[in-house]
Amino acid sequence: MIRLETILTPGRSLVNVPGVSSKKRALETIAAAVHREVPELDEQDLFEKLIAREKLGSTGFGNGIAIPHCRLKGCENPVSALLHLAAPIDFDAIDGAPVDLLFVLLVPEAATDAHLELLRQIASMLDRKEVRDRLRAASSSEALYQVVLDVQNGS
Repeated sequence: MIRLETILTPGRSLVNVPGVSSKKRALETIAAAVHREVPELDEQDLFEKLIAREKLGSTGFGNGIAIPHCRLKGCENPVSALLHLAAPIDFDAIDGAPVDLLFVLLVPEAATDAHLELLRQIASMLDRKEVRDRLRAASSSEALYQVVLDVQNGS
């Protein structure tokens, strides 16, 4: 089983991300942040795949959370990013609440079982109020990443 801390890095754990005022802008920010750390993934292709996935139905999960995800050509291993926005945005979430936590999952085109297992891990982690509160309280990229590590390790 793939563990979240192996596909997320402190460099892709971003706190108080400013200037994100829409879902489109959030997805652009995600594509740029991932491309900075994983340059072999094309920023424009990544953005377009995330937009295409949102058109199938919002990845807004409820409780201020979205889990944007897609399959990606050129992606050899799953890649994740975690953003806490400076201000919540409308994300067409199922509960109608604005979103400020985005846990992104990018997987290789063929990775169906791994993809579903990782989505399940992310969703079950974010389903817990105390985890959401800890993520929102993190004051640095390292602290945000550390919350995920702690949760994965059962603390």
